[in-house]
Amino acid sequence: MSNPNSLYDLSFTDNKGNEVSLDAYRGKPVLIVNTASKCGFTPQYDGLQKLYEELGSEGLVVLGFPCDQFAHQEPGDDTAIEEFCSINYGVNFPLSTKVDVNGSKAHPVFKFLKSNAGGMLGSAIKWNFTKFLVSPDGTTVQRFAPTTKPQDLKPEVEKLLIEKA
Repeated sequence: MSNPNSLYDLSFTDNKGNEVSLDAYRGKPVLIVNTASKCGFTPQYDGLQKLYEELGSEGLVVLGFPCDQFAHQEPGDDTAIEEFCSINYGVNFPLSTKVDVNGSKAHPVFKFLKSNAGGMLGSAIKWNFTKFLVSPDGTTVQRFAPTTKPQDLKPEVEKLLIEKA
């Protein structure tokens, strides 16, 4: 879809090759993060998993989108990425196949996110672990820098959970 009206108009391929419609998450806050296994921010997987464990039962969706566009910090294939995340950080939130987040081959999800929440460098994503929190309406997007720790997002997520209730 060239100009989606909301996140729910889009889909992605999970790391097992299944097409996932984001419409399945309609009415829930969705935290989307471009991730990498060999980055200084990689330990944030732990915080993302904790946030998912704490607030997932209340409706929070966390989605990791591995990306190798920044200093070749995600060299593995989908199987290696999943194994790394599971073994080292206990990750059990959904992961996509490896995607581009910038440039002409940027995944449509990231095109949507960037067009709805610019950053310090315009719409381009500058590094791994940039976080996008999408409200339950699927259109309002907040953007957070790679340096923002997942636990620091908890108050924002809780606000969205209260709003959706």
